[in-house]
Amino acid sequence: MPDYFQSYAVVLAVAVAGAALVAVAFTAGRLIAPKRPLPSKLTTYECGIDPVGKGWAQSQVRYYIYGFLFVIFDVESVFLFPWARVFVKLGWAAVWEMGIFIGILAAGLLYAWKKDVLKWA
Repeated sequence: MPDYFQSYAVVLAVAVAGAALVAVAFTAGRLIAPKRPLPSKLTTYECGIDPVGKGWAQSQVRYYIYGFLFVIFDVESVFLFPWARVFVKLGWAAVWEMGIFIGILAAGLLYAWKKDVLKWA
């Protein structure tokens, strides 16, 4: 029984050490960092160009959906590669299940295409 709980003790020790490291880093940063908030330091700065106009700009939600679709199909490839490696051992049931999985993703892509989400501008 002690060996069983010893593995949990190692995980707990690593978690405590990680939390302590973060706490020490934040405390050291707060103590060491200089604090001189000048107006020139508090202005918006981007690419070496002085800010013109407001700092608020709206962007269309379509760009976020486009990125989200990329992540979805990127994750699909993460599932496809291991499956392709062992699908011979899994049999026809795995082929049908992967076909259903790809079909659901294709239906989502078709839906996004019909809603004109994939048009960039």
